[in-house]
Amino acid sequence: MLNSEQIFRYSRHILLPEIGGRGQEILLGSKVLIIGAGGLGSPTIQYLAAAGVGNIGVMDGDKVDLSNLQRQLIHTTADIGKMKVDSAREKISLLNPDVSIRTYPYAANAENIGQILPEYDVVIDCCDNFPTRYVVNDAAVLFNKPYFYGGVLRFDGHAAVFYPPNGPCYRCIFPEAPPPGSVPSCQEAGVFSVLPGIIGLIQAAEALKWLLGTGKPLLGRLLIFDAHDMEFRDIKINRRLSCEVCGDNPVITKLSAENYEVVSCEDE
Repeated sequence: MLNSEQIFRYSRHILLPEIGGRGQEILLGSKVLIIGAGGLGSPTIQYLAAAGVGNIGVMDGDKVDLSNLQRQLIHTTADIGKMKVDSAREKISLLNPDVSIRTYPYAANAENIGQILPEYDVVIDCCDNFPTRYVVNDAAVLFNKPYFYGGVLRFDGHAAVFYPPNGPCYRCIFPEAPPPGSVPSCQEAGVFSVLPGIIGLIQAAEALKWLLGTGKPLLGRLLIFDAHDMEFRDIKINRRLSCEVCGDNPVITKLSAENYEVVSCEDE
């Protein structure tokens, strides 16, 4: 049951027939794991906390750097040098005391993600490198967790929801990571400051809708956003029956460290 303070705090949600008091109780009992507390993670973490998602895990092995502050708005100048997960936890504790934050001050890999992900209802991918993305995707498939994808570079952003067999997984679209150095990072190519905020909010919206069981998700759809020309495209994507992890005869049936390149990443 919501107490009087919660009824007032979440009143704009409760007024929505698609949410109401019962929906808000669902959010307060939900558990969301967010991989990355950078450009995509900043709006995702803050809006999920504000919306009343009661249990949020934040996983990131990086420290706040001055160059992050152009787009990673959960952090401030005073946070430079802090672990990003600690900075994020401090902001959320001030924003909403209803939210329990668990922090994991290290990057996701094949060894740790299998111990952490089963505790959560969904996982949101806010990282910026291919090895982490593949290990999180594979873990989501193996543990049957909805996976909310977002990616940004320069002025372009992508978002999708992956949940096989009801739709594809990330490997259905991108079976293998591109060769190292073939795709520039945000550090190398740049990123429009507001773009991670837009894509991160789409990820947060999709996760909230999923938890509430309302609306039409980006399942089987890849949303492409061009911030430069302010254009959205919605492309249908199908599950690939020969997919290495979610196909009819998968070859990836467990998480193994040798299948994933180890990286140190700077979040978007």
